Order: sequence, then C-alpha cells, then structure tokens
Amino acid sequence: MPTSHHVVMVMEENQSYSTVAANTTAWPHFNMLLKQGGQATNYYADAHPSIPNYFMLTTGQTLTSDDSSVTIWTVDNIARRMLSSKVTFKVYAEGITQGYLGGNTGLYVIRHNPFAMLSDVAGSAQVANQVIQPFSQFLTDAANKTLPDFSFIVPDLNDDAHNGTPLAADAWLQSNVLSPLAANPAFQTGGDGLLIVDFDEAATTDTTHGGGHVVPAFWGPIVKSGYVQTSATVYQHESMLRTVMEVLGLTNPPGAATAAPDMSEFFILK
Repeated sequence: MPTSHHVVMVMEENQSYSTVAANTTAWPHFNMLLKQGGQATNYYADAHPSIPNYFMLTTGQTLTSDDSSVTIWTVDNIARRMLSSKVTFKVYAEGITQGYLGGNTGLYVIRHNPFAMLSDVAGSAQVANQVIQPFSQFLTDAANKTLPDFSFIVPDLNDDAHNGTPLAADAWLQSNVLSPLAANPAFQTGGDGLLIVDFDEAATTDTTHGGGHVVPAFWGPIVKSGYVQTSATVYQHESMLRTVMEVLGLTNPPGAATAAPDMSEFFILK
C-alpha cells in the first residue's frame, strides 16, 4: 500500500448506492470524484442506525445501536494508535468550538463524531483541544498546507445529506472540501493526498449485510484514476478502517478490521 501524510475523510449520511452512483443531477461533484478516482461497487454499511457504523470505522466494533448514546468507550481504536505512533490527526466538525466534548448542539450531533466518545480523546482536555476543531480550521489548515496526517470531517446535519438535500450536501462538499484540496500540493500530481468520501449507511429499507449498499469514493494522486472495483470482494466499514490505518502506516488494526480485506485494489501500489 502507498503511505500518506494527507488523508482526509468526509462522512455523508443515509444514502443508498442506487440513489448516488451515476446520479449526476443530485450528486454531480461526488460523481466526478468517482469518475476521476476509485469507485467501490460492492461496499456495505454494517448496521442501522448511524452510530454503530461510525464506531466500526474507528474501533472495528459496532459497540451500540443507540443513536442517543454518549457513553465514553475505552476499547482499542484508531485514535489510540495515532496518538501512540505520533500520527497527527484532527476532527473538523461544523457547529462546535475547539475541544468541544458536549452532546448535540444546533445542527451538530455527537453520534457523527465518534472521536468525542473515545476515552483517548474525551478523557483528556489537552488532547481534545488538540484534536477537536471547528470546521473553519480545516479551511485554514488546507490553505496554509498544515493539514495533519489524518483529517476527519464532520459536516452538520444540513450539509451531510441527513436533513438537507443531496444536492446541497454535494455543493457543500465541492466548496468546502474539494476546492481547497485541489489547490493543495499534496493532492496534485506527485503528492501523497488521499480523499475518502464515505456514507455511514444506506436508506433504512436496505439491510443488506446489516447497513445496506453504499458507495465510497477514493480520490487523490495515490489512487488509480477512473478505477471501478473489479474484484468480487465484499467490503464494509471494517475494511475502510484497515485501509486508512495501512495508508497511515499503522499496523494491527483493532476489532473486525484485523481480519477484514483491505481495499488495496483502488491504489497505485508500491
């Protein structure tokens, strides 16, 4: 696997593969990413509702199906691995202030920010102030070329297609993520940038493999250009966790990610 010091992950909400892929009316910019980068055609969320999918992406476990839960978990997780290996990371979330560890406020919901419920972050005000940032800081860091090794972007409920329209979410993605990254050298030819745009779950009517059929996109100079999945491998969020950790140079992923297939077929391998 190639390695990167500029991995950016954006989470969208509650959209099925069939209503996103090739739907250039509702998702024009996202479909541009699929066309230019890598498209997984056999990828499924793990559960309904949202929160177990976010925990699978960070701990390799679903942990809870209670979307109202604010429990702080002490299980092994990617934040712990990044902190111990000195891999820099930040959570950029709309609608909150630096270091915010509280619950839902305005259009921000804590269930979309699993890092705020992991003891490695939530148990230390110093770590939280370092890691949890308002989204405006992402724009500053991207412009100043000071992005961390791993950026986890949490749009608010209007901008992640949960409450707002897919078209609005797509426009927000273009203005606030794609344009800033396209201007960043890490995401230009010769750079090591990797953008992942993933969906937490499909529509609730789709329970295939637990959480339904969704379509993540990979984009950046380390991704095969215009690649559509050719393998018959079934990928889920535990595969995404393993893949992110491998790209960050982290070994032995936690939970179900240990045995999950990685998504190396989408990358320009060393």
